[in-house]
Amino acid sequence: MKTLGLQTGALIGVALLGLAVVATATAVVYVKYLTRIEFVDLQAVRAARDALDVEWGRLRIEEAAMGTQTRIERQARQSLQMHLPRTGELRIVEVNTQ
Repeated sequence: MKTLGLQTGALIGVALLGLAVVATATAVVYVKYLTRIEFVDLQAVRAARDALDVEWGRLRIEEAAMGTQTRIERQARQSLQMHLPRTGELRIVEVNTQ
């Protein structure tokens, strides 16, 4: 009878180990699936980041072009009808701080 009990216990042990192997294999497949989904999302985020980097570079170049002294002076002359003051139009103001 002990032989039969040992065989039954060994059989149950092997069955549990087989079940554990199947469960582990299923978990590995599921984690691999999740990893692939996350990788696709990561690639999309990287592509968006690269597009934003390109846009940022373009905006920095545009900002540099908009802030040049020549452009500002031209805008002041054309839009605001400003001009450099002549000698007679200059006024010097002195402030006494005493």
